[in-house]
Amino acid sequence: MSSSNGRTIEPSSATPFAQCPLPITDTPQILLGHGSGGKLTSRLVEQIFLPAFRNSALEALDDQAIFTIGNSRIAFTTDSYVITPIFFPGGDIGELAVNGTINDLAMGGAKPLYLSLAFILEEGLPISDLERIVASAKCAAKSAGVHIVTGDTKVVGRGSGDKIFINTSGIGVVPPGINLSSRNVRPGDAILLSGPIGDHGVAILSTREGLEFEGALKSDTAALHELAAEMLKACPEIHAMRDPTRGGLAATLVEIASRQHLGIDVEEKLIPIRDTVRGACEILGLDPLLVANEGKLVAFVPEKDAERVLVAMRQHPLGRDASLIGRVTEEHADFVILRTPIGGDRVLDLPFGEALPRIC
Repeated sequence: MSSSNGRTIEPSSATPFAQCPLPITDTPQILLGHGSGGKLTSRLVEQIFLPAFRNSALEALDDQAIFTIGNSRIAFTTDSYVITPIFFPGGDIGELAVNGTINDLAMGGAKPLYLSLAFILEEGLPISDLERIVASAKCAAKSAGVHIVTGDTKVVGRGSGDKIFINTSGIGVVPPGINLSSRNVRPGDAILLSGPIGDHGVAILSTREGLEFEGALKSDTAALHELAAEMLKACPEIHAMRDPTRGGLAATLVEIASRQHLGIDVEEKLIPIRDTVRGACEILGLDPLLVANEGKLVAFVPEKDAERVLVAMRQHPLGRDASLIGRVTEEHADFVILRTPIGGDRVLDLPFGEALPRIC
């Protein structure tokens, strides 16, 4: 593939999934990879769920649905958390569930207001573990200024679950004049990343496998609604925000490029990664761009406003390491091109299956 600026790009062996959807029946049973945020997840969503339930709110395939009730624009989201281990450096499944749901609302520009929590408990879970998780969820909700107003509890037999699963839903209100959606991304947009990637996934894997690395490893789980609000205050015309959870930064960029039929250029040297995370990924054979995050966001911002938004991000504790990592282009549509530190180019693609299962 050649671009108009003379660069020659060697595409990966995999064609973008949005261009070449393979039948979901290639895998007659559900695999762990269907929950990875990679190609199998996209096929599941685009070939089974979206055709069955198609409507204008769902078709955006953003982190939340936004619709109007009366004079208010409402953001609504739902999520499920099946992480193992349920306690990890930097947090636990309760805090993660609250923060993750708040973040899905915040990526639509909404002020989070109300959450639900539903628990699926395996017989034999220690009551002390449940109390600890509930206390953590309560603390996270109180810190974010949201209320947990409804929920549900089910118990399954010993061996039929994995200690505890949590399902959440969240409701928020979108202020007037805010219109965030991946459908708004345009050529020329600057791509801003709020901070170092890979912390969450590497912390989970190291805890699960009992591995120790030099330097502290902990999850970056955090509620991002205040950071998002400061960014929107600086520039209400931001086009889109996403939190790169399952599939990491790569999944966010590849999904937007392929679904919106745009190209994306990213400078690898501008992507912040902690030395400990980079070293752990090298040892484990992982690409940090594919590792999940739980306290980072990616914003697509008009070029003229990028510096102003970047300044606003760096003034917030959760954005102090923010970086402009790339731009959207009309060239090489459907592809994300990563410029390496030595000046080469490679196509950034999604894994087919599951590199790190059960991380959120």
